[in-house]
Amino acid sequence: MSGGKGYLVGAGPGDPGLITVRGMECLRGAEVVLYDDLSHPDLVEEVPADCERIYVGKRAGFKAKSQEETNDLLVDRVRNGKRAVRLKGGDPYVFGRGGEEAIALMEAGLDFEVVPGVTSGFAAPAYAGIPVTHRGVSPQVTLVTGHEDPTKPNTQVDWEALGKAGGTLVVYMGVRKRELYAKRLMAGGLKACTPVAAIQWGTRPEQRIARGTLGALHELDIANPAAIVIGDVAGMQLEWFSSRPLAGETVVVTRTRSQSSDLVRLLRESGAEVLEVPTIEIVDPASWTEVDSAIDQISEYAWLVFASPNSVDRFLGRLVDRKGDIRALGTIRIAAVGPATADRVASFGVCVERVPDDHRAEGLAEDLLGVLEAGERVLYPRAEAGRNIVPDALRDAGYDVRDCVVYRTVRPDSVPQVVLDRLREDKVTLTTFTSSSTVKHFAELMDSASLSDRNVKIPAASIGPMTSETAKALGFTVVAEASPDDISVSGLVEAIRAYVNEK
Repeated sequence: MSGGKGYLVGAGPGDPGLITVRGMECLRGAEVVLYDDLSHPDLVEEVPADCERIYVGKRAGFKAKSQEETNDLLVDRVRNGKRAVRLKGGDPYVFGRGGEEAIALMEAGLDFEVVPGVTSGFAAPAYAGIPVTHRGVSPQVTLVTGHEDPTKPNTQVDWEALGKAGGTLVVYMGVRKRELYAKRLMAGGLKACTPVAAIQWGTRPEQRIARGTLGALHELDIANPAAIVIGDVAGMQLEWFSSRPLAGETVVVTRTRSQSSDLVRLLRESGAEVLEVPTIEIVDPASWTEVDSAIDQISEYAWLVFASPNSVDRFLGRLVDRKGDIRALGTIRIAAVGPATADRVASFGVCVERVPDDHRAEGLAEDLLGVLEAGERVLYPRAEAGRNIVPDALRDAGYDVRDCVVYRTVRPDSVPQVVLDRLREDKVTLTTFTSSSTVKHFAELMDSASLSDRNVKIPAASIGPMTSETAKALGFTVVAEASPDDISVSGLVEAIRAYVNEK
């Protein structure tokens, strides 16, 4: 055995939230990932930055790598001591050819693990409002492939017998040959009026459902990838997925990937398809000298003031790294611009004393001026390009303020191709902005992609008035803004839901 190990990980049917906890652990520890079209792209982003990514794209009718080539790549990487994840749509052992990959690893004398996944034959019907078994209707379910081994001269599926079996039949990859097997099922005894439902891109925001009867299955407008449900339960419509408030909407999120998780989660829970375009990357200041000096002199300050969650992470993280304990803050009092920033402080085990009712820099400055006592000194960790509202207001009132840069924001070089395609096709509902930096960088990225004219066409949703002003100045039409009482990602999502409900 080499030091490497192969992991055959079921990614689930499409919704990235359906991957198992163990599957996510494997991805986050991977040194190599081999993935295809049936794995949600967000899952591939879970691997470490230095992980080798190998696209082995597979979909009916399209192939980037043959199965044999994929097997060889997997064996090669494991043999060379790598933790190699083969990320597979659905479950590796349910029409996923995972058995062939396991055999290749075993015959090579290599260590491997199989991580089961949620298979589309159960998940897609559930998201379409169809229980594959239902008391009094269907006591059994059969999973069958509609795309058999093309090297075999005869079918291995006894469709006539399945027509006699009753219950529910779920056909994987069965779009192309549906007319053929429908006739054979009817020859076996299923009636032409038997309900059917074809579910394309099951569990994903772009999920489509075509309903009909077995006799007219070939007439349904559907394409791969799809699961086809045949049986009385296919007529059931226990709808929940498409009735969510943002179902059918596509939203661009422009935060850094590390910060976008809550916003992405809330949007997806509301039914939106989310396209992530990280427009800023948080990087270290040019030098930590000023910050380290402030940390060493922390006892000289009465107040520590934070105007963003980033400033909290960078300053308190640096303090813990240098001092080894958050208690190095001593008796300093802390103020935060809003609930999200206060929550980030609390995550370090520290209490915030002041959060203004007006969750803007202006509100923070005004609140502090009402509580600061003569001679008290203020420490203000900040972004390099941040506004000077708070330090200027306090200095104008005669207070000693030390501001130190704890992070810089830089713009990535490109936009994911899938996002560019959607923008060019005018298939984006709106773009979200959570800071002026995200607006400016997104506009620059649109310019570099020759899409600057899209600014006026894509409605924008903003987290607050300053961000809205920047967006309008750069040509965006702001159609939704978080309430002044809730300047947070949850407030932003509520504003988006209200906009979509009214449009």
